[in-house]
Amino acid sequence: MGESTIRDRGVARWLAALALLLVAACGSGDAGEPPVNADDVMFVQMMVQHHRQGIEMAGVGAERATTEELKTLAAAIVSTQQSEVEMMLRWLHAWGQPITPPDGAHDHHGGLPETDRKKIAALRSAKPFEPELLRLLLAHQDGAVQMAAQEIRDGVNHEATRWAAQVQESRKAQIEQMRRLLTKVAG
Repeated sequence: MGESTIRDRGVARWLAALALLLVAACGSGDAGEPPVNADDVMFVQMMVQHHRQGIEMAGVGAERATTEELKTLAAAIVSTQQSEVEMMLRWLHAWGQPITPPDGAHDHHGGLPETDRKKIAALRSAKPFEPELLRLLLAHQDGAVQMAAQEIRDGVNHEATRWAAQVQESRKAQIEQMRRLLTKVAG
């Protein structure tokens, strides 16, 4: 073997090693997809269910409320949470994950209670309506704040954790607004 053949093989090996290092540094072909962990998936699956309940409660509020501010708030909750559900469903699809968590997963992911289905059904005929709606929505939105805090702490997906921070901020503002409204309508 001539000196140039040995040198060519050495250069070829060096280039192959460099290529392997580049692939390892850049990852496999999924560089555009942010990482996702089990906490991200569980958060999104749980929030889809949580939002659907919120949409149902706020929908009743948008229909039955007589206080204009409450009627507007309820309609805004329906609209916002519906678009957020659509976003979360797209995430789950992109992540290759099911829409719903496994049975009993709610208990193992922070143990936050769901809004009782009977309470939502009773809301439709509640009297006085507005204080009951506000109490249910206050508890419901506080649950969203707690779920978002857990995602911020344990999640790794940048989109999901950034959105969780937005959820915390917006729901805390809604909680303050609802507390003021509750004082007006219950007083």
